[in-house]
Amino acid sequence: MGSSHHHHHHIEGREEASSMERNFNVEKINGEWYTIMLATDKREKIEEHGSMRVFVEYIHVLENSLALKFHIIINEECSEIFLVADKTEKAGEYSVTYDGSNTFTILKTDYDNYIMIHLINKKDGETFQLMELYGREPDLSSDIKEKFAQLSEEHGIVRENIIDLTNANRCLEARE
Repeated sequence: MGSSHHHHHHIEGREEASSMERNFNVEKINGEWYTIMLATDKREKIEEHGSMRVFVEYIHVLENSLALKFHIIINEECSEIFLVADKTEKAGEYSVTYDGSNTFTILKTDYDNYIMIHLINKKDGETFQLMELYGREPDLSSDIKEKFAQLSEEHGIVRENIIDLTNANRCLEARE
């Protein structure tokens, strides 16, 4: 039959994992990240004054939770947001309260370059989804960005609602 060399989940020869998988090592996502792209089916949430247009600075992995620091621009000032996301009963899922109640999973990461997150927000009986692409560096290759765009489309998000933020003000000067 030949060997099954279908390593479709090796980008540039690196391993990829999702938080729903057993081999996922959450400790390896610890440290600094940058928001590269955001995608959503409720576009105003990631537009200029949207609550979800937040720029990650770091993820600190704790025993049963993740501590995250973000910046958001309010009145043209960079403000800090600290959030703690707790593990839920579902494998790989975290919950956090911010502009409603949110649950998220890490869909793909290679730990060293990028992380792709899928989040569902519920507020006042309404729900929307948000996809986030974070990078270890302030930018990522066009290959990874395209992969993220395709993943967003698979979740029903149209291309117009997939925003590359690498040329926006991401409050980089406000990082420690």
